[in-house]
Amino acid sequence: MADAVAERAYEPVIGLEIHVQLKTRTKMFCGCELSFGEDPNTRTCPVCLGHPGTLPVTNAEAVHFALMIGMALECELAPRSIFHRKNYFYPDLPKGYQISQYDVPLASGGRLGEIRIHRVHLEEDAAKLVHAGTSGRIHSAEASVVDFNRGGTPLVEIVTEPDVRSAAQAKEWLELLQATLRRLEVSDVRMEEGSLRCDANVSIRPAGEASLGTKTELKNMNSFRFLERGVNAEITRQEEIVRSGGEVVQETLHYDPATGVLSPLRSKEEAHDYRYLPEPDLVPLAPTEEMLARARAALPELPAGRAERLERELALPPDVAKLLAFRTELGDFYEATVSAGGPEGDPRAIANWVTGELLARLGDADPDPAQSKVEPASLAALVAMVREGAVAHSAAKEVLDTLVAEGGDPREIVESKGLARAGGDELVEVVERAMAAQADAVEKIRAGNDKAMGAIIGAVMRETKGRADGGEVQRLVRERLGDQPG
Repeated sequence: MADAVAERAYEPVIGLEIHVQLKTRTKMFCGCELSFGEDPNTRTCPVCLGHPGTLPVTNAEAVHFALMIGMALECELAPRSIFHRKNYFYPDLPKGYQISQYDVPLASGGRLGEIRIHRVHLEEDAAKLVHAGTSGRIHSAEASVVDFNRGGTPLVEIVTEPDVRSAAQAKEWLELLQATLRRLEVSDVRMEEGSLRCDANVSIRPAGEASLGTKTELKNMNSFRFLERGVNAEITRQEEIVRSGGEVVQETLHYDPATGVLSPLRSKEEAHDYRYLPEPDLVPLAPTEEMLARARAALPELPAGRAERLERELALPPDVAKLLAFRTELGDFYEATVSAGGPEGDPRAIANWVTGELLARLGDADPDPAQSKVEPASLAALVAMVREGAVAHSAAKEVLDTLVAEGGDPREIVESKGLARAGGDELVEVVERAMAAQADAVEKIRAGNDKAMGAIIGAVMRETKGRADGGEVQRLVRERLGDQPG
């Protein structure tokens, strides 16, 4: 029996809980401006500090952004939802409770890609605890201080159904969600700054079974790479427990990306009883038709739809379409370049230049090509020149270097730098000189060693300073060796 358990295949079952800080001007229930990087405790007021006698007022723009998120995730919007007090005591919660939503969230029953959305609701963020100590581990800190600037920041919590089946899928789906929220312009969604935070509920079950195993929760993983590594580590840990005859205990865990160690934060027995109570100081959320119409009108084309359209209409490979769709500014620049190229343009070639050569030269991790000196019309003209044979691909890269550094017209750059494609009698003479100088390579080619062609092509490229086309050079060499062009 033990051997059967040890050899059994297990399937991960993963659900995600994502907290998104909304990019409003002020906090969720008061007029304090949002803060990132300011001096501690400088963006606070009696309301967000929970002083007695103060009254919260709901941020209308936060509701608008939450409605947009619900619509983008294809959720059913509740005609009436209410805020609750989620009661627990912690130093980062000055009121002793968090204003959130409980039994009737703002939106539910949606989908993004192949993952179902369980609920979407509004709430306020807690303050930020800063732990100072010699060990660097959260629960070994010698002292803790509280920065209340973050307290009261508008949050949308997105909870998925347990539809994720691998750590890689969790990472890929969270990247899609981030791209979607960024496209909506409702949040900065910067994981490194905490405006997008993800928890993962992880369990395993025998492959093919429908029942769910005991789940654990991984808290606050702050990068896509750490999410994937943490979930993989927890799947491995649970499999080792089950295969050795033990039972997984329901608990909340912290994953340390520096060491790869999972450590418990609290067990099921220590779980909070939040005693949700309706918030008496806030009116229910009942979106009007005008509010819904405004949210609906604000929805742009979303990344998943854009990727599908780029594949369908422009015949782009899925990975290229995804890159352009997930990075809005890059996709916008690409489509502007395609438009500038007109009906004779080559969308796939333009995509290769934008996602390959141009992206490599812009340098930033997530650059906006529209902020560079390269105009879409200039890049479209350069790609057309390569396609028409006016300039060799290698020389075109030099032209692009100049466009990135100085801007300008690629035709004028080609003329001023003497980069026009070498051809005709000029190229024939250069090829013949290269063949004469590379006699050993010529004999190897005659003997069937095609790799030797590289020596001749290299010599031609050096003499022409990259103005020759490698394919044309190869054709001329074989022509002179008596080979049939293939």
